[in-house]
Parts: sequence; structure tokens; C-alpha cells
Amino acid sequence: MNDFINILTHGRRLQGATKSLSIDELLDVQEKLESVIDKRREQLAAQQAELEEKKAKIAAIRQQMLDAGLDITDFDAEHSLKPKQSRRKGQKRPIRYTIIKDGIETKWTGIGRMPVVFREALEAGDSLENYAV
Repeated sequence: MNDFINILTHGRRLQGATKSLSIDELLDVQEKLESVIDKRREQLAAQQAELEEKKAKIAAIRQQMLDAGLDITDFDAEHSLKPKQSRRKGQKRPIRYTIIKDGIETKWTGIGRMPVVFREALEAGDSLENYAV
């Protein structure tokens, strides 16, 4: 692609590359090149118009803010006035059973795997209700 651009933009190289083309072929190439240039100009004009429209909207919003007595920092201040929510989703489950064995207290919510201490006590014939909190 770089060679194509070098040939197209250099006068003598372009003349050498188009030496074998007829006048009709050169005119056809000229029409196609003019078409490409026209499309590019239209795109550039559309981009420029879009940019101008955006600038006009920004200026209108700025004027509305000035009329209302607001500054851009007021929006940040509004955000900081909102109370922060805790990220904690749930509460801890309450302890339902407690057992003390060998001076060590073991607590269990009654959910999940039963601790070994409770399982041994149940196998020994105790009731889980004996350890209810």
C-alpha cells in the first residue's frame, strides 16, 4: 500500500506508471478519483457539522447551568451527599446450640455440617435440645 501511495503522490512515478494507459482509461481513473474525493469531502463536512452541533448543545447546557446558578462541581457534591450503603449482604446466623467439652466451647447455628463434638454427644445418647441456647 505504501508503494501505491508513493507512486500516486510523486509526479514522475505516476507518469511512468500510467504510460501504458489510454486517454479513455485515464479519464475513467480521473472520474473515480474525483468520486472518492467528493465522498471524503462529504464525510468531512458531516463530521464538522456534527462537531458544531455538539458544541452548540454543550454551550446551551452551560448557559442553562449558569442561569440556574449551578457549577459542574455541584454534581459531584450531590453524589457525595448520598449515604453510603454497606456492602454486607446478609446478617450472621444466630447461634442455636452450644456445647462445652474439655473446657472448649463449640457453637453451631444448626445449619451445615454438624461439628464432631455434637455428633459424638448425639451418638452417646444425648439430645440436641439439651444444648440449645
